[in-house]
Order: sequence, then structure tokens, then C-alpha cells
Amino acid sequence: MSRYTGPVCRLCRRETATSKTGEKIKLFLKGDRCLSKKCAVERRGTAPGQKTQGKPSRQKISEYGRQLREKQKMRRYYGVLETQFENYFRAAARVPGQTGKTFLQLLERRLDNVVYRMNLASSRAQARQMVTHRHFRVNGRIVNVPSFLVTAGDVVTIGERSRQSPLVQSNVEYAKNRAHPDWLEFNEQELTVRVAALPSREQIDTPVDEQLIVEYYSR
Repeated sequence: MSRYTGPVCRLCRRETATSKTGEKIKLFLKGDRCLSKKCAVERRGTAPGQKTQGKPSRQKISEYGRQLREKQKMRRYYGVLETQFENYFRAAARVPGQTGKTFLQLLERRLDNVVYRMNLASSRAQARQMVTHRHFRVNGRIVNVPSFLVTAGDVVTIGERSRQSPLVQSNVEYAKNRAHPDWLEFNEQELTVRVAALPSREQIDTPVDEQLIVEYYSR
């Protein structure tokens, strides 16, 4: 399955239109634009497509439909392909404990997500591109695989040459004034990120009900 290359704002609008509570769901796929008045979710709350223009659909969603939508929302939120997403779930299911919590933890530990969480990239798509372009090192070694899983004690640094990049410099200045998760520590002087501990469920603000996804794959 190839990566989606269409307008990403359509994905947010789809999740908002099918939300059971009617709340506006943002996947933050376009960085700062999602926080502005230009956000497609703020401007149009209906699902993409001509048939949904006008009044929102009142069609009742089945239990399977709710599970599927939750799975799609989480997969798009982290920018993971279908097969890779399922592999993460299978790996989480083999670990003793709560599968949903472990599943979320695995996705949070991805290097591109860590870069995004530390505001060193405006979106996960940009973080994925920066990792691929070899801007970051983990424990002193260059890592250009966005799906690389960090663990407690790992230190992520920005390459010396990469620090001269205008994009990196802009993102670093932005990161200095922003909050970051408690399980990550940012050293502004050395421009390093230390993984203090693995994230707990309370430290993950992903707007999903992971139990629905567990039920989806347990059918």
C-alpha cells in the first residue's frame, strides 16, 4: 500500500464528520496551519466529497464502523502505513500487559514522533523528511530511519552540519519556547533530546480510544 499523497486536510475533515461526539478532531498534519483560521476543519466541518455538502450526515455508525474509524484516525495521526501499523499492534499484543497502552507507546517511541514532539519539526511529515535526510543522531550514530524506536536513556542530537540549516535553526528557536512531554528532556545549550523514560498513557495526548483498535484487530 503506497503512502497517501492527496490533500491531508481531507483526512481531518473525514474524522470530524464521523466523530460520535461532534467535536472537531485535528490530526495536525499541516503544522501551524492547523492552529490558524485557515484550518480546513474550522472552515468546513463536513466530510470531503460532493454528497456531504450542506447538512452533516446523520447516518448511524455501526460498532465495527467506530472501530475502523478509530484505527484510521490513529494510523493517520502518526503517518504510518497499514501493514506497518498492523505490525506494531502484533508486536504490542505479544508483550504482557495492556495491549492498547503498549501499542501507543511503540508509536510514540518512533524517532520521527520524538522529533515532532520536541517541536523540532512543524509536523510529523516534516520530521520524517528531516530524519530521512540524516539531520539527527541517536547516541552519536546517524539514524535515517523514521521508524527507529528510541528507548529510555537514548540521546537524540542534531548533526553539526545540520545546525547551519535555516530550517533547523528556525525549528530550534521555535522549540525553545514550547512545552514538551515530561518523558523527554531538551537541553537548549547542547541541542540534545534525552529520553528520560518510556511514556505512560497519561503522558500521551493522542485523541484516540485505543481499546476500540484492540477490539478491531481482535475480531
